[in-house]
Amino acid sequence: MKHHPIARAALLACACCPFTPAVANHGGPVTPAPQTIIIQGHYDNAVGTQDAASAGTIRRELLESRPAQRPGEVLEFVPGVIVTQHSGDGKANQYFLRGFNLDHGTDFATRIAGMPVNMPSHGHGQGYSDLNFLIPELVDRIQYRKGPYFATVGDFAAAGSADIQYLSRVAAPFGQITLGGNGYRRGLVGGSGEIAPGLTALAAVEAMANDGPWTVPENLRKLNGVFTLTGGTRSNGWSVSAMGYRSKWTATDQIPARLLVPNSGFGRYDSLDPTTGGETHRSSLSGDWHVDTANGRTTLSAYAIRYDLDLNSNFSYRLERPAGGDQFKQTDARTVYGADAEHVFNHDIGAYPARTVLGAQLRHDRARVGLYDSLAREITGTTREDRIRQTQAGLFGQTTVEFTPEWRAVFGLRADHIAATVDALTLAANSGSASATRLSPKLSLIYTLRPDTELFFNLGRGLHSNDARGMTARVDPKSGDAVDPVPPLVPLTGAEIGLRTEVIRGLQTSVAVWGLRSASELVYIGDAGATEASLGSRRRGIEVNNRWQPLPWFLLDADLALSHARFTDGSRVPNAVDSVASVAATVRDVQGWTASLQWRYLGSGALVEDNSVRSIPASTMNLRVTRALGPKASVTLDVFNLFDREVNDIQYFYESQLLGEPAPVADRHLHPAEPRSLRLTLQARF
Repeated sequence: MKHHPIARAALLACACCPFTPAVANHGGPVTPAPQTIIIQGHYDNAVGTQDAASAGTIRRELLESRPAQRPGEVLEFVPGVIVTQHSGDGKANQYFLRGFNLDHGTDFATRIAGMPVNMPSHGHGQGYSDLNFLIPELVDRIQYRKGPYFATVGDFAAAGSADIQYLSRVAAPFGQITLGGNGYRRGLVGGSGEIAPGLTALAAVEAMANDGPWTVPENLRKLNGVFTLTGGTRSNGWSVSAMGYRSKWTATDQIPARLLVPNSGFGRYDSLDPTTGGETHRSSLSGDWHVDTANGRTTLSAYAIRYDLDLNSNFSYRLERPAGGDQFKQTDARTVYGADAEHVFNHDIGAYPARTVLGAQLRHDRARVGLYDSLAREITGTTREDRIRQTQAGLFGQTTVEFTPEWRAVFGLRADHIAATVDALTLAANSGSASATRLSPKLSLIYTLRPDTELFFNLGRGLHSNDARGMTARVDPKSGDAVDPVPPLVPLTGAEIGLRTEVIRGLQTSVAVWGLRSASELVYIGDAGATEASLGSRRRGIEVNNRWQPLPWFLLDADLALSHARFTDGSRVPNAVDSVASVAATVRDVQGWTASLQWRYLGSGALVEDNSVRSIPASTMNLRVTRALGPKASVTLDVFNLFDREVNDIQYFYESQLLGEPAPVADRHLHPAEPRSLRLTLQARF
């Protein structure tokens, strides 16, 4: 069979990675091949390297070019994603993508260094995804996908997924120190080296402190470390990593808009409860092993995670308990064990070359979670306390077939099983067990219209797991009313039509028109200890992403995403923003200077189902300028919110009650984005 040489080379270039498309070599062994990189050093998103217009890979060269105010903001390099914060910086971020307010990570599956970040049946919210232990300087690449079209990803991936890979070595030992306004201080040291023939060690330690612009200082204190051993070769190797992270902080939670009026005596950065905040601890041990043989590539990995959170919040002030206030405490103490196995091999299906990925994933969580009334972080009453054991298992297969030099298809099937047991320590009626199994078929068709243009059609079923406490609930822990348990797994169906083209030299453009239907928007509300029921939903939208590199030293990124989210009765999905956008211009290494200027936009969205109250859009600019000080040192200036705009990171609409108010008031509640802030970093390599 004759193959178009450009299409074949592009497909083989990414064949060694199961997250990107591949074509078989008629039954031969899986062999690594050079990567095709069109936008030099920033992306691996050229024609022929992905199975969907909305999928891609971001490389560390781009991550180094732009500033990130918080670690979780590295996900903003994924087109269409906006990351904010509605509480203290030790808490998980707020994420927005494809018409979802993803809350703290629900419906966006994230992995770091091979380990899942999302926490099922979490004390604060389902799928809680805390990225604060991420060290951005160690990120090698981010592989992202959107929609439920890929068999390799299961739970929490309705809107998309991201696999953040760490470096196994750095070019030279380094140290850096960052100083900024409002008490910001950060130090990072790291290095790697060969400690024995074929054995490399990498270590990095980070310490950070920050008070922020808040009237009540945030007093964030963070300590973080990574140690990795890597051995063997690219075709037969292994690695083991140990990580440790802890942080403490004071939070200024969202505030009601009715206080932000002239002569109120209350400012944007003031607090209504100076004792909110918390602390978290995370430690992990993980390892992986891979081998290439004549029968393909086999990869095995395993991890163990210990995680603890103590979180104190107050969003309604004095609505429920006028005397002492409505502060509540949420706790989560858990261990997580998991293992993944994957085998990739080339073969033929009749006369057609094919490549198949077979895999299995297993995860087991043992958690003790609690919800309490509190005052100044001390427990005053118990709403509920539960022990949870939850196991999730997945089996998947995915085959890529090249029918002609122009046509290829990806067929996938995934089976997910969940089993949960809840021991309700405060209300025995809510104890019980639940389980479910679902099959999710996937299909992608890719047509190479010409060597520089591809068309995509993607279709797939996915799923969303519910909190285990909702699966076994019989009684509302606050009201005492009878409730019905929720299904363990909720099905979703998504489809996408896309285009990727490089018809204009130096310009890489992708367009995706997508739709997603969910059978239910059931959400476990950790703040109330109960499940909030709602209808199913329908979302649709369009994304346009552009990467233009007219010169080797200049890159322009321009991304726009529009979405439309409705419940099945036609009402609005609250907090689903209609549009997000980002434009960034990057100049690299021009006479020792590197600079990046980025505009980011979070659009408006309905705050209530009837669309009578909408959020106010937020538009900000960030700047990074780096000057090389010889071959081994550099100084970087980061400016966040360059034009000092008064915008908000998050907005909600609900009832609250302040001291002195005779009755609850329905109001817009917001968490302000930080004003203009500067950080100066000095980095040296040894």
